[in-house]
Amino acid sequence: MKTRQPEKVRPKQTQRRPGIEEKMKPEPESSPKDNHFKLKGKIALVTGGDSGIGKATALLFASHGADIAIAYLNETEDAQTTKKNIERMGRRCLLIKGDLSKESNCKKAVDRTIGKFSKLDILINNVALHWESEKIEDITTEQFERTFYTNVFSYFWMTKYAMPYLKKGSVIVNTTSVTAYRGSPKLIDYSATKGAILSFTRSLAQNLASRNIRVNAVAPGPIWTPLIASSFDKSRVSGFGSDTPLGRAGEPNEVATCFLFLASEDSSYMTGQCLHPNGGEIING
Repeated sequence: MKTRQPEKVRPKQTQRRPGIEEKMKPEPESSPKDNHFKLKGKIALVTGGDSGIGKATALLFASHGADIAIAYLNETEDAQTTKKNIERMGRRCLLIKGDLSKESNCKKAVDRTIGKFSKLDILINNVALHWESEKIEDITTEQFERTFYTNVFSYFWMTKYAMPYLKKGSVIVNTTSVTAYRGSPKLIDYSATKGAILSFTRSLAQNLASRNIRVNAVAPGPIWTPLIASSFDKSRVSGFGSDTPLGRAGEPNEVATCFLFLASEDSSYMTGQCLHPNGGEIING
């Protein structure tokens, strides 16, 4: 990987151990960063922002001063509710309906965001779907393709079409999953997409580092979202998340804080990394 020249060139200096901070030139920046309105004046585009983790992230971003564009599939009622909640905070919200497994809709989502807000600072790639399958023979080619087109291709297309508008200091955060690290016997295709997202995040972060655009990811564990209630049978839903060390499923607003951290200057020295709100499961990541 190409070595970048440091942005801050410090004068040659040395001290006797253990060193005195006030004698350093320049002194290290130790003052707390502003914790209020972390995203003031920012424009964020959140895919799958109508409900679940995307909704919680959009609401939290709005509470910190961002205006929000939400791209969603067909859950118009949920999307309208989310928009109303954002507007109650005094922020603007644009709803963009469309199937992001189609490239043209990804371009449309970016174009409509720019048309409304004239800029884009934060891209949250979050949309996803899955189906349980007992064995690989049960996974049709149609299902496999749809899972990848929604979960991976949309991330690629959204990022590709957003790039002309992203600038120094812009941020991309992708939603992967704990299954990217430890797999899932009944979510083979879904887990594969989440592994692809992880590698996409790490590679893109290296590619964009010289342009000072940071790329990170969040890998949630079992989180109580509409995707869960609509994907599993009643017995699975009732016990969902009980096998984690914390003994419960997480809530979307317990994951949204990870996205806020990665989207704000609080994480200014992080890129190519992944946060793990998963109820305490130890994974190799």
